[in-house]
Amino acid sequence: MVLLGSTGSIGCNALEICRRYQIPVEALVAGNNLELLQEQIDEFQPELVAIADPDRIHEIRHPQVLAGTAGILELLERTRSETVLNALVGFAGLAPTLKVQEQGRRLALANKESLVIAGAFLDTSRIFPVDSEHFGLWYLRGDRPVQRLILTASGGAFRDREPGAIARASYAEALRHPNWSMGDKITIDSASMVNKLFELLEARWLFDTPAVDAVIERRSIVHALIEFADGSTTAHLANVDMKLPIAYALECPIDEPVIPPVDPLGIGPITFEPIDPERYPLWNLREHLLSHPRLGVVLNAANEAAMKRFREGAWDFGTMTQNILDTYEHFSQIRPQSLEEVFALDEEVRRYVDGK
Repeated sequence: MVLLGSTGSIGCNALEICRRYQIPVEALVAGNNLELLQEQIDEFQPELVAIADPDRIHEIRHPQVLAGTAGILELLERTRSETVLNALVGFAGLAPTLKVQEQGRRLALANKESLVIAGAFLDTSRIFPVDSEHFGLWYLRGDRPVQRLILTASGGAFRDREPGAIARASYAEALRHPNWSMGDKITIDSASMVNKLFELLEARWLFDTPAVDAVIERRSIVHALIEFADGSTTAHLANVDMKLPIAYALECPIDEPVIPPVDPLGIGPITFEPIDPERYPLWNLREHLLSHPRLGVVLNAANEAAMKRFREGAWDFGTMTQNILDTYEHFSQIRPQSLEEVFALDEEVRRYVDGK
């Protein structure tokens, strides 16, 4: 396999699966955690390596090190593995996704922004989702007529804070996720609920339906539910561990438990709560976004640009979310009709936010 984003949480879990099922790793791509990348190189002996910064190539002990977006695309050109796992974060993951699709390879996709930004232009039949919610939907789906797909959300760092106090929250406070240990971006996205908006769009493209919703399930035990046309509902339960969807994405022989099973006598009560727009103002975008899914590029670019200001301390949490809402409204009438228009719109949205 080829692994893009090897030092993040998905990448590290993927390498645990490679170790367990003896899957050869042809190439590794990582960002700035070069110390961990070197440990991975020493263990898995990939033929090619790529990193984000060309000025740091000399820090890697490997004869074939590429760098930057161009380096990642060259790495994809030079590799032969049938499966590529794209676990890069943010807009940076889109160009590799497009290259893998152009090559006709199988894409195990953890980079949700690829579908959020350009879902209309991707062949989802060649994509296997690598996250707990969409894996759960895939696991439950079958051939029966579906009424509605339901994702679950943990509620993020501010699920118990008074709504009036959330707006003043700092970057460090937004990183205190109650259930998961994840990268900074997805943890902040969880706190604002933009992550769940992204996942609604992913489900809309992957399963070709706008009938998608989400609820809060605090335990992160139930990952997805499907309401079928006959009135029945099924739920996917699993312990909090990304190795399960990764093992399926990498087509491992599943003849024993990949993770410990859920003990129904030990999990305690499970409850579902609505996502309250007073606590999560971005949730007000849900219906419009599902009706106009090509606006995902606007939401993503506004989110990334606003989060940068939040991380730098220029904006508090409330200012960040309000600027995302204002930017979405400003560009809400635009419908990109090509990938060229998607890339151009992404740049225009970022400039708009940077000018605030």
